[in-house]
Formats: sequence, structure tokens, C-alpha cells
Amino acid sequence: MSQVIKKGDTVRVLSGQYRGKTGRVLRVIPKKSRVVVEGVNMIHRHTRPTQRNPKGGIIEKEAPIHMSNVRLEV
Repeated sequence: MSQVIKKGDTVRVLSGQYRGKTGRVLRVIPKKSRVVVEGVNMIHRHTRPTQRNPKGGIIEKEAPIHMSNVRLEV
């Protein structure tokens, strides 16, 4: 039986650089079978100054990972 992963669930990463780390699901992308987990798969995004972020610079944010690489924590 497959369990559905939803926003706000706590999951554990099963494979990759962040294996063993747990985090909260911030976003689910069902069409691509991906989830964004808090503090996992961090990337550096170079941004130019905007009204929202007047300084610009390098922002660290989470990138999506495949659902098959995470498991629901009980």
C-alpha cells in the first residue's frame, strides 16, 4: 500500500547526499513526483536586485527531490 506524502508531513531521506536527514515537506509537485523538504538538497541561487530583495546576491534555498527517495516518518 502506497502512502501519500502531503505538505507538512515529516519525512526521512533514503538516498543521496542528505541520506538519513529528516525534515518537513514544504511543497509537493505531483506531476513530476517530487517534494521539497526543509533543509534538504540546498542550492545557491544567484539573484539580481528586485523590489522584494533590494540587495540581491546569493540565496540558499531547497530544491525538489524525487518522492521515491523519501519515506514518511511515524
